Amino acid sequence: MPDFRLQVFQAVARHLSFTKAARDLYISQPAVTKHVRELESAYQQRLFERRGNRISLTAAGALLLAHADDIAARHEQLAEQLRGLRGEAAGRLRLGASTTLAQYELPALLPGFQARYPQIELTLLNANSEQIAGALLAGQLDLGFVEGRAKSRDLHYEPLLADELVAVRRATTAGPPPAPLPLAEALAHPLVLRERGSGTLEVLEFALREQKIRLADLRVAFYFDNTEAIKTYLEAAPEALGFVSRRALTRELAAGRLELVPIAGLHLPRQFEALWLQGQPLSRPAELFWRYARQQYG
Repeated sequence: MPDFRLQVFQAVARHLSFTKAARDLYISQPAVTKHVRELESAYQQRLFERRGNRISLTAAGALLLAHADDIAARHEQLAEQLRGLRGEAAGRLRLGASTTLAQYELPALLPGFQARYPQIELTLLNANSEQIAGALLAGQLDLGFVEGRAKSRDLHYEPLLADELVAVRRATTAGPPPAPLPLAEALAHPLVLRERGSGTLEVLEFALREQKIRLADLRVAFYFDNTEAIKTYLEAAPEALGFVSRRALTRELAAGRLELVPIAGLHLPRQFEALWLQGQPLSRPAELFWRYARQQYG
């Protein structure tokens, strides 16, 4: 069992706040301070630089954090291997998924997986594709799910599910255009897009680049960090045009609040993928979830 003081130190280092660390660990702030001071006394090093209400890691603190993270990972690996010897499917599984997957796909898989493997403790991080890749590389996730074109040579990618981006606007009395709009006409509208680092924006940028069109030359009304915000904005902005996953539009299209806008010469297929660290085997819980996801999607 890792020293609890190290867990306290990790929480303070993660939040750079004694108050938030205490809240996370369900202990008092004086107890957090006590544990950190004990570590500083044991190592005879200051671990945090205090400047007014702000704190930052010292060089010694950054070094200890790296080793504390390694100790925690090794402890989890040991616990998992011991459970494996008993034939148990148990342990911690830290999933991460880009916004479309986290909001519209993975939640439907989780109840069935939990029913099958009740001893596996699940968490799900919702972030954009770039952030999910970064969290995997930092050892903060066991298994990720993203979309987009960019790849890291340090991560292994496996296809999971096909998707398509579509143009969408507030529903009109006339209904969707009877014929695809010319690309120039469609892009003349105020555009509502996902933020930098998202796989959705990346797919759109690649497609526009093939048409010799730069995103910087277009009239972007707003960048949002989630699809729900884009859809809500579009319902209130009759002139705007957004690009989102077809999988995110089921309810709005059925209710007649939004409508699709076909665009001539612009096709935006993409692939949802699973990813994990290159050259490293999946943990037992991560392997089980990856198999389960593939079964569900056929």
